Amino acid sequence: MQIAFVGDVMLGRLVNERLKTAGPAYPWGDTLPVLRQADLRIANLECVLADGGAPEPGKVFTFRSDAKNVRSLVAAQIDVVSLANNHVLDYGPDALREMLPVLERHGILHAGAGPDRDTARRPAVRRVGADAVGFVAFTDNQPDWEEAPGSPGVHYVPAEAAGERVEELLELVRRTASRVQLLIVSAHWGGNWGSEPPAAHRALARRLVEAGAGVVFGHSPHIVRGVEVYRGRPVIYGAGDFVDDYAVDPEERNDRSFVFLLETDGGTPRRLLMVPTVIAGFQARLAGHSARSISGRMQRLCADLGAASSWDEAGGCLEMPLA
Repeated sequence: MQIAFVGDVMLGRLVNERLKTAGPAYPWGDTLPVLRQADLRIANLECVLADGGAPEPGKVFTFRSDAKNVRSLVAAQIDVVSLANNHVLDYGPDALREMLPVLERHGILHAGAGPDRDTARRPAVRRVGADAVGFVAFTDNQPDWEEAPGSPGVHYVPAEAAGERVEELLELVRRTASRVQLLIVSAHWGGNWGSEPPAAHRALARRLVEAGAGVVFGHSPHIVRGVEVYRGRPVIYGAGDFVDDYAVDPEERNDRSFVFLLETDGGTPRRLLMVPTVIAGFQARLAGHSARSISGRMQRLCADLGAASSWDEAGGCLEMPLA
C-alpha cells in the first residue's frame, strides 16, 4: 500500500479567484500523476469550503473557498482531510456545517472538527484492499474553538507530553489502533516558522507512537521540518504548505514542500519517499531544477533527528528506509 500525504491545502482568496476560470485540477499542477499513483491520499484542508458564513470578527487571515471547489479535491482523488486547524471556523459554525455534507457527498472523509464533540473527535476509517487505515486529527491552535457537547469546534489538544486532553487523545489512539491495521495521527501544531521541531512535539510524537500511531503527520508552521523515525514509524514534524497564495519568506521558503509517499507492508511502514514540490502561480508543481537543493536541506533536517535518507536520481525523490 502507498499513502500520499501533502501539507496545508488553502483554496481560498486568490486561489479561489483563479478557480472561477481555471479547471478544478488547476491547484495541483503537474503533481497529479504522483498523487494518483498512491492508494490513499491525505491532506490538511486549511480553509472552509462554503458559500455562506461571515468572517470571524478581528481575525486577520480568514480563508474560505467556494463550495464547488470540492471538485478540486476530487480532481486529486483526495480521500481524507484533516479539519483540525486554525482556519476551519474562519467563517463561523454555519460555514463548517455547510462544508461537512459537501465533503461527504463526494466521498471525502474528514476528522478533527465537527458540529459537536463526538463528531470532532471521531476517527475516519478508510479500507484499502484488505487493510483498514484509521485517521485521527487534532490541533493545538485556536483553543477558543475547542469543541464541546452540542457545540461545534475543533479537536483541541495542547501539544504537550502530559495533561488531561493529552491522555484522552492517547486513549483515543489506543482504541482506534486496536481496530485498524494502520493508524495515522494528524497534528496541526505549533506556531509559524522555524525548522527545528519543538521538544514538546517530539515528546508527544513518541507517546503517540507508543500508543499505536503508525504515522504522525504534522503540519502548521508553513515550512517543512525534518522527519524522525521512532520505533520504525515516521514522524513528519512539518509537511509544509502545498497549495496557497501566500507571500514567500526568502529565508524560510514556505513555497517549498514535498509529496510524502509512505509505502507499507500491510500495517507496517517500510519506506518513505519525498518528492520535492514548489508553489507557483497558486498551484503545486514538481520542483524541477530546484529539487536537489530542496531535498538537500530536508536531508540535513532529517539527519539532525537521527534519520538517514538518500537522493534517488531516477525517481526524483528522497528515499528513507523505515524498517
